[in-house]
Amino acid sequence: MTALPTARTVGFQPGERNIFFHILTACNLACRHCYINPAQHGTATLPLATVCQWLKLFARPERQTNLILLGGEPTLHPDLAAIIKAAKSMRYAVTVDTNGYLFHDLLDRVRPQELDYLSFSLDGPEAAVNDPIRGEGVFAVCTENIRRAVARGFNTSLIYTVSSLNIDQLHRMPALLAELGIRRFFIQVIGLRGNPAANRPTAGDTWQVAPEQWLAVVPEVAAAAAHLGIHVIYPKVYLEPEETFQCAGVVADNFFVFPNGRVYRCPLCEDYPIHSHLIEDGRLTYREGLTEDRFFPLHIPEGCVMNKLLQPDNIQYHPDGTPIHRISCCLLKQEVDPLS
Repeated sequence: MTALPTARTVGFQPGERNIFFHILTACNLACRHCYINPAQHGTATLPLATVCQWLKLFARPERQTNLILLGGEPTLHPDLAAIIKAAKSMRYAVTVDTNGYLFHDLLDRVRPQELDYLSFSLDGPEAAVNDPIRGEGVFAVCTENIRRAVARGFNTSLIYTVSSLNIDQLHRMPALLAELGIRRFFIQVIGLRGNPAANRPTAGDTWQVAPEQWLAVVPEVAAAAAHLGIHVIYPKVYLEPEETFQCAGVVADNFFVFPNGRVYRCPLCEDYPIHSHLIEDGRLTYREGLTEDRFFPLHIPEGCVMNKLLQPDNIQYHPDGTPIHRISCCLLKQEVDPLS
């Protein structure tokens, strides 16, 4: 009898560093759940020299740092290939998150060994599910470019953002991933920021899924993908009664960098001018005043103070006022290892 793959919680490691670097905010798509907020994040495309200068602010010669290059759509940046090569020279492990269009002939300008992961975003197992969320024709373009990247030897992963619009189709994804040759699968939860914070899918509806639905669907799909040899990572989302809440802002080094120089430690805060750091004149400066990191050490029954303040819809309560589910840090992950 085949053992059922089980998820393990991946705790935060002291000294771990992840840089989520938005090198531009422009995009060729207009996804319904996009979290980019130009009023807060800026509209610039950072020049190559500026990107390299900013990368040096976070690089550590003695230890590898994880770098995720983001947009908007990062392959719209004409110098993305040069940015990847520069980052590798600074001892970054580099991932590019793309919507799948792969502008500027990226696959021809970067060798597989120069890029740790090329991560594609897809929100449905077919065009009828994906394209109403991400745009007409996106499914066909993205899946074709995944096949091209896999054929050329790139390490590829796929991100599926779960919402009320597509959770019922999540169970169909493992078979598609196996057919495409994807070996790493990120299941993300929709966040109430950017477009989802401003717009509901339909009147009276909600972007988010109920805790019971998430817990019934996501672990089962992750196990199915693991049976097909796929490594799965998904948010912890809810803590067990005996688990202790930990904030990544206190334990680990995560920096979310935007083209206007804002640097956040918590992604929940990105719709608000409460960033803890700012890049000015080529220097990373710490901001005084009431910024996001002032809330990280606070302890409340719900767990995350930022969720309580900024996303109260995430938390449901018993009649006595105690939370039904405690929310984990949004950066806490669970992993399911492939069985083959």
